[in-house]
Amino acid sequence: MMPGMQYLKGAIDCHVHAAPHLNGRSVNVFEAVRQAAAAGMRAIGIMCNFSNTSGLAALANIELGHLGVEAFGGLIMQPVAGGVTVEAARTAIGYGYGAAGGGGARFVSLPTHHTRHIAMREGRSPAFLETTFSVPASGKVPDPVPEIMELCARHDVVFDCGHVSGPEAVALAEEAKRRGCARLRTHGTRYAPDVIKAIVAAGGFVEFSFFTLTHATQVGLTHVDQEKHRAGGFTIQEMAPAIRAAGPANAILSTDAGVFLLPPPVEAFREFLLLVESEGFGEAEIRQMTAANPARLFRVGGAG
Repeated sequence: MMPGMQYLKGAIDCHVHAAPHLNGRSVNVFEAVRQAAAAGMRAIGIMCNFSNTSGLAALANIELGHLGVEAFGGLIMQPVAGGVTVEAARTAIGYGYGAAGGGGARFVSLPTHHTRHIAMREGRSPAFLETTFSVPASGKVPDPVPEIMELCARHDVVFDCGHVSGPEAVALAEEAKRRGCARLRTHGTRYAPDVIKAIVAAGGFVEFSFFTLTHATQVGLTHVDQEKHRAGGFTIQEMAPAIRAAGPANAILSTDAGVFLLPPPVEAFREFLLLVESEGFGEAEIRQMTAANPARLFRVGGAG
């Protein structure tokens, strides 16, 4: 058995990008499930910047549910997927094959590559910036986001802050808590420890992904349109303090894999967990961040 494979038994990768997709992928949705099953994993979460994935996840569960891997999906509210609207969120939450197929979004996310924070990092045009999502400096969360948060709370669905700045993420997390969201996720690799701790204090889980540690960050990739932009990478030595700021009880490890430049998600997960181990995290901590925490957040197998 290859080193690190033991960590995949019962693990959940909540951030997999699989075909169908606008760009080349290392796996399709069915292949992602089959490979996860072969590694003994418990579940995978399908994400896409171009569409609601809850229907794909439901289809995978109907066709491959006998393999023992639960697939789940959700919506990133990019403009092409309906934008930041209550209608788009409501549709995603109800979209699928019903309970038999595990249908319906498990998460509703603010934009990832259509936020002012990311657009400014990518050097987008002023016209593009005008179309992006942001939380103003006042910290007042703009409409209709509070209503979307309440919708997520009523349906027990994860509200995801998307790719926003640290102060924006804190404002969103605190507003989500006021609106009754019991399930909250942010992506925390780039956040300062005080920001991460504020998100955790508001009840959020903070996700850390393999993608930001890889050579894929060196290549211009197409995320939301025909323009190619680099994401900017980190080292595991830079990521580890952020994971510790969240604490194993509030951190989630994922791959964000699927891009053709990286190994398939299962192999990416193995490599990532070995890197985390190299920074002194023990087996129990790794299992909490890859199994217990994502199961509770996304209600895998009825958990949470």
